[in-house]
Amino acid sequence: MNIKLVNCHFDFEQRFELMEINWCISEGQHWVITGANGAGKSALVASLAGFGERLAGVVTGLPEKVALVSFEAQAALIERERKKDDADIMDVIAVGTPVADILAEDNACPLIIAELLEKFELHYLLDRAFRALSTGETRKVLLIKAIASKPALLILDEPFDGLDAATMAMMEQYFSDLARQMTIVMVLNRCAEIPEFITHLGYMQQATLAHTAALSDEAATRALLQLLHIKTSELQIPAAEGNLINGGLDATQPLVELTDISINYDQLKIVEAFNWRIEPGQHWQLSGPNGSGKTAILSLITGDHPQCYNNDIFVFGFKRGSGESIWQIKQYIGYVSTALQWEYRVGTSLRNVIVSGFYDSIGLYTKASDGQKRIADQWLALLGMSDRADISFNKLSFGDQRLLLIARAMVKHPPLLILDEPCLGLDDINRQLVLALIEKICAGGQSTVLYVNHHSEDKIAGIGHYKHLLKHPDNIAVQ
Repeated sequence: MNIKLVNCHFDFEQRFELMEINWCISEGQHWVITGANGAGKSALVASLAGFGERLAGVVTGLPEKVALVSFEAQAALIERERKKDDADIMDVIAVGTPVADILAEDNACPLIIAELLEKFELHYLLDRAFRALSTGETRKVLLIKAIASKPALLILDEPFDGLDAATMAMMEQYFSDLARQMTIVMVLNRCAEIPEFITHLGYMQQATLAHTAALSDEAATRALLQLLHIKTSELQIPAAEGNLINGGLDATQPLVELTDISINYDQLKIVEAFNWRIEPGQHWQLSGPNGSGKTAILSLITGDHPQCYNNDIFVFGFKRGSGESIWQIKQYIGYVSTALQWEYRVGTSLRNVIVSGFYDSIGLYTKASDGQKRIADQWLALLGMSDRADISFNKLSFGDQRLLLIARAMVKHPPLLILDEPCLGLDDINRQLVLALIEKICAGGQSTVLYVNHHSEDKIAGIGHYKHLLKHPDNIAVQ
């Protein structure tokens, strides 16, 4: 059996749409589909069972017998029973369909039904009306019904929800045995529940199957599970040690105000009449093509540009040129760029890289306090890297290094976190990891995020303000 979905677009009663679905399930493969809530996991697997209207694309190889166990299928069966009751004569008390009759539908195998009733210890339910069952009992009956129909493709949407630990362990072993006879596709939200017989992972994001990986590809699998962890973890942005460094800032004043800014190189105008005001808690995305002046504007804010004193610049309560030092400015800024990653070549541990953010150093040359180590470990937990706390930074993938440097920049909760092209040089999965972490930081509410990239359409949840620069024909940046 080889199932293929090519460029498919499914509509679910105008409530939800799946877009550009490309997926191949080959003989011998067993899949887990995961992703954040609302990403389209249940809709994707339901499409294999014939739900949703296919508006575009091609589906081939679907077997004749497909069984689906899901909350939606559960609700549909309950609704079917309710309608039966409504159709009864009003003066007759409706008792509903007995569980035994429900199980016998779809030419179900009596031997499998008897075996699973024994495993679940559910013989006492056979004469009870299906609508009278508890949620957990209903779920077990649907599982028995689906398996007993002997499908070629068994789809299980959160099959372990509502099951006690003992039943869950028993069912996992039973599914493992079934996997020798049929193809199994599961939807799971909890990584720890992925059974050993699963061969492939799929990650849903914004109504499309964004990433797939074979579990035999350890690097790809780690990246997918890490993305799921960052996206769905209830862990919050770790607190800073001691007093926040923005405690001395006037909350009524902007963090940054640039007024009629001009930047010239010889006779070439890069930026002209540029204005920008960044308020505390106001997350911004600055985008534009190469040469539009993004980096030059950032360097004005950080105090690194030689034309700082030729312009009207107000940062963190300082009017540039009023006697402030560059370090008074930089203490309020966390900064991450590809250039920083090139410079950060020391072979220290992941924990020490994060702790180095307390000292703005490349490498750690001071003994970390217990509090700093604790905060670093909290960041590692958020990033899904706790098991790698003591390995060398140089052994990380390029994408994981970028995540760690963002945590390093955030560890002091700077009033302004500048992320200069943080996705530059990253493949798509690592790009999604970085964007997920930025979303987490925006939701944390402690630091104002300034995210710089080339693409204005590459929006991040939590960022509500946008400034796009265009490269003028005369090389003048236009807002």
